[in-house]
Amino acid sequence: MPLIAILAGDGIGPEVTTQARRVLDALDLGLTFEDGLVGGAAYRAAGHPLPPATMDLAYRADAILFGAVGDPAFDTLERALRPEQAILGLRKNLGLFANLRPAKMFAGLEDASALRPEVAGAIDMVIIRELTGDVYFGDKGRGTTPEGLREGHDLMRYDEAEVARIARVGFTTAMGRRRRLMSVDKANVLETSQLWRDVMNEVARDFPDVTVQHMYVDNAAMQLVRNPGQFDVLVTGNLFGDILSDQASMCVGSIGMLPSAAINDAAKGLYEPIHGSAPDIAGQGKANPCAAILSAAMMLRHSLAMPAPADRIEAAVATVIAGGARTADLGGSVSTTAMGDLVLAAL
Repeated sequence: MPLIAILAGDGIGPEVTTQARRVLDALDLGLTFEDGLVGGAAYRAAGHPLPPATMDLAYRADAILFGAVGDPAFDTLERALRPEQAILGLRKNLGLFANLRPAKMFAGLEDASALRPEVAGAIDMVIIRELTGDVYFGDKGRGTTPEGLREGHDLMRYDEAEVARIARVGFTTAMGRRRRLMSVDKANVLETSQLWRDVMNEVARDFPDVTVQHMYVDNAAMQLVRNPGQFDVLVTGNLFGDILSDQASMCVGSIGMLPSAAINDAAKGLYEPIHGSAPDIAGQGKANPCAAILSAAMMLRHSLAMPAPADRIEAAVATVIAGGARTADLGGSVSTTAMGDLVLAAL
């Protein structure tokens, strides 16, 4: 039986993962679950945001359902011990190089978007972000110039294997959708991006049925607001993907609706809502569990090869939203648990 690691984390993480677990249990898929401590909760109990026992569980599990990490109580700790380091450690240790963030407008939520309803209604894309390279993992440091001025540096770098690997994830994803891929870079300025573009074109030869285009990141940011319906699959680097995926989340109305996946070469993945730990509303039953529930659906599809129950979960969430249920982030008053109840009823 597949083993699922439940790493609920901090803040609203336990609340939303509880609802996702309820949905998975209701489907009776023969899954087993094991809980682990992560983030601030792990630091309190074990003195580290990613203790060895949790990392061992992550290695043993077939997939990981993750809540959120972050706790202001630990903001003064040295960086290596802060809750957010847990997710970086999991990505690195498990080789989770590909971040998949679908952004789709659910019928009935068009008015929640910052965009005009007729523009927002056309949104149906997947942003694929390379997750283990770029400036986040390149050489970095602080220093002083010869003139005595403080300076900092972060090296943006990719090698061709890293680019080819994420490119193949993008093209394979496009083959299962509308067969359109937009590669986002800054090749007019950055040598890293020129390499990115060259390798994307090379990999494209293996996928002749996919139409590939290139777009500079500044134009992509503009087009996400102007005409997001033109995009199917976007593939980009770590830095640009971080920014564009958050932008896309607001185009569809709320980060409380958006799931994500981080997967490795073996299709093992970590699945989490894109929102944070939201400590200001933790324990109040206000959090939207839909992103966590939809993350569970992504887990079934991408790591466990169970597309049919994944489809059922996504359809149930769509039915509930179309029926008018709204949590606080969407301007309503439905509680976290009540939203979970509605999704279960729709199943």
